[in-house]
This record gives sequence, C-alpha cells and structure tokens, in this order.
Amino acid sequence: MPRKIVFGLSLALGLAISVPAKSQDIDLSPEVIEQSPTLQRWLKEIPDISHDIRHDPSFRTRLRLGYSQYPSSGDAGGIYVGAEDIFIGKTGLTVRGEYQEAFNGSRLTTGVDLQYYTLPLGLYANVAPVLGYRYIQTDNYSTNGVNVGVRLMLALSRTGAADIAVSQSFVSPGSGDEVGITSLSVGYAVTRQLRIAADLQAQNSRGSKDSRVGILLEWMP
Repeated sequence: MPRKIVFGLSLALGLAISVPAKSQDIDLSPEVIEQSPTLQRWLKEIPDISHDIRHDPSFRTRLRLGYSQYPSSGDAGGIYVGAEDIFIGKTGLTVRGEYQEAFNGSRLTTGVDLQYYTLPLGLYANVAPVLGYRYIQTDNYSTNGVNVGVRLMLALSRTGAADIAVSQSFVSPGSGDEVGITSLSVGYAVTRQLRIAADLQAQNSRGSKDSRVGILLEWMP
C-alpha cells in the first residue's frame, strides 16, 4: 500500500479517536443511550482511564447483617453485624468492623481494623496489611489485643456485583493467648445495592479450634 495512503488512514484514525463522539454520530436508539450510564459518560467526555485505575475503587463499601452458625460450639446459632471497606477519603485506607455473638452465649467476637490497599484501587486484585483490635470469647478461652494480618481482595466486577475476600490475621501475636483467624467471604449482588454473601471463618488457638459459617445480606450505600 502506498505510504501516502497509509499516512492518510493513520491520520484519520487518530482524529476519530481524539475527538469525542456525539450522540447524533452514533447509530443507536435514544433508549439504548439512556439505559447506559457508561455510554452517556463516554459521549459527554472521554474518561481518564489511568486516573480511574488509580483512584476509582473496583469494590464498594458494604454494610452487613446476617445469621451465623457455630459448628464447633454445638451448631449454635447467632447474629452477625459488620461493615467492610469504609473508605477514608480518596485513599487506599479503609475501616472494617464486626460484632458476632451466639444466641446461647458460647461465642462472642468483636473488633475494628484499619486496612491499607497497596495497589491502585481500580485493579481487580488488591492486597492490604491489616492492623486493629479484637476481643474473642468462647467456652474454652477469652483473649483480646492487637490484630495484625493481611487481606486479599478479588473484585470480579467493578460495580460491586461480585467479589471474593480472603484474610489471615493474628490476635495478640507472640503471646500465650495468640489466636489465628482465617476468613473467606464471597458476595454476589441481587440488585444494584443489595448483595447476598457467604462468610466462613476459622479461629485457631493453642487449646481450641473454632469455626463459624454465616449467611449475610450486604447493603452497598
């Protein structure tokens, strides 16, 4: 192909990409455009993708309420209330908190953590060190103290439609009362703001191994 033709095609393509498209230039019905927030955004202004990747989180804040089952405590039932990833400004720092208790009084755990996501927030995978406080009470022991660990977040959808979170932390690490906590949470959205989540947790101390299974409703503000 002659060089002049190649140069002309390249120039035309560059101009087409650099100039934002207008709604009248796109062969789509007004109904389709009205039902697509993403398309409306692109028609108004081409977004800064690199900025979104760094600052627009791929996961959302979740307020949680649900039922817990404690297999290691005679299958006792209980309640769970919590919040996940409350963002502090436009940074990777988030706050989470939880309160869980068995109805028969055999189990109680409560605490608050700070998490700092080290990778750009728009990525589909992120890692955060965890630092906080935890109080744990069971039939066999009770402990409280600093909670230190790490959290892995896998955002399967940037809208919060689905994600998986895995964490490992240690309460009072290095002491005789040390407790390791391993957690796995999977959430799936049924509406734009409401999700259903499954929550699995294991607590390992020197004298006891405890577990919890939860079914939760999550509200995304």
